[in-house]
Amino acid sequence: MKQIFQAQIADRGNRPKLSVVGLGKLGSPMVAVFAEKGFDIIGLDINQQFVAALNEGRAPVEEPGLQELIDRNRERITATTDFAQIVRHSDVTFVIVPTPSGSDYCFTNKYVVDAVAKIGLALRAKKEYHLVVVTSTVMPGSTDGEIRDALESASGRKVGENLGLCYNPEFIALGSVIRDMLFPDMILIGESDKKAGDILELIYTASTQSNPEIHRMNCVNAELTKISVNTFVTTKISYANMISEMCDHLPQADASVVSNAIGADSRIGKKYIKSAVGYGGPCFPRDNKAFVALGHRLGVRCDLAEATDRINDHQLVRMTDIVELSLPENGCVAILGMSYKPHTPVVEASQGVMLAEILADAGHAVVAFDPIAAESAKQKLGDKVRFAQSAQDAINLADVVVVMTPSPEYAALTREAFCQEDRARVVVDPWGVVSDSVKSALAKHIVPGRSTCVRGSEPQRRTIAA
Repeated sequence: MKQIFQAQIADRGNRPKLSVVGLGKLGSPMVAVFAEKGFDIIGLDINQQFVAALNEGRAPVEEPGLQELIDRNRERITATTDFAQIVRHSDVTFVIVPTPSGSDYCFTNKYVVDAVAKIGLALRAKKEYHLVVVTSTVMPGSTDGEIRDALESASGRKVGENLGLCYNPEFIALGSVIRDMLFPDMILIGESDKKAGDILELIYTASTQSNPEIHRMNCVNAELTKISVNTFVTTKISYANMISEMCDHLPQADASVVSNAIGADSRIGKKYIKSAVGYGGPCFPRDNKAFVALGHRLGVRCDLAEATDRINDHQLVRMTDIVELSLPENGCVAILGMSYKPHTPVVEASQGVMLAEILADAGHAVVAFDPIAAESAKQKLGDKVRFAQSAQDAINLADVVVVMTPSPEYAALTREAFCQEDRARVVVDPWGVVSDSVKSALAKHIVPGRSTCVRGSEPQRRTIAA
């Protein structure tokens, strides 16, 4: 089987045909990336608007670079709502549907199980080998447990000679999904057997540009690896923020200097050992909580991961204190950045949104701006916060400006943006993006993690529920 697929990979006119179940924030980019690398691919979603968009050559979701890839590869991309069609017209099916967190913080497999069961039913009308690849993040034990059971029961086959099953999560970030899929550090493959793993490895050999390390293992090891990677990254972020708060109170201390030196040690590395705001988004917070929940289920101590979450929750307390110390009576706060990171409309667990809500609930006037996430933020905040049409409009209304995401738009703000004569503005700049020319126009420029941040004032101490 491996030799057959090697020949197909080498021959652009005879490559294995791929399908993707789920055309959301990750599934649509996956379709486009595989098409860009020469694969014929068919996408499926129960959302008929997503299907129609892809068939019409439009990106179903907003993601940098996605529309360009779709434009270049329309002849290789189709979409449907019919499971029988994707099974009939593909050799490998990737399943990338939501696995929402339950009340116990563990991921639920309902949508994955439903998808693989429908794939299994469609396989009853097909004799040829088919590989099913679970890309959604699942709890350890899921792929070889209820997911495999659902696939085998529905298909009437056993995973093995005529049916493959792999767990193959992505390590990507919204706003850079295309780049991350094309240039991954690592490909993680949890395989039911060698044949299934060989096929998947060969597909990635042809579809990535970074010559990534490929780690193949059984499914439970791959499932644990996935959530362990994200938990380790969040630990680095919270560690950097812990050092940053120490530097707030140490004379002449600067967290950026300290963290840069720490990251120079090859045992640690520079990635994510940078203080700014707490982590957010659809993956980091929930993966860390799922890791802790798994530990509790297994009777394993997960104190480090629990502390990571507590320190992250505390960053909102810390930021609130910093803002309120600088805010005049009846003053207004402008928050620039509502998404959890630049270049995405996603506001899930966004530090900017949560800070805006806390300040508004405390009775402060809050105005917010985000170039692409404003509508999503409005759905979260309602009428608690006023939304500006531009960063300049938000600044004009504010006494204190907080830059919550390192967007290039905020880094490009000029001195003139802050020079209105009606008030002297304070800028809280956790990412350190404000230019030197702007700083000279401010009443104060505050970078959390420097001793000038709170020295001379005693911050309030409060508790904010996670």
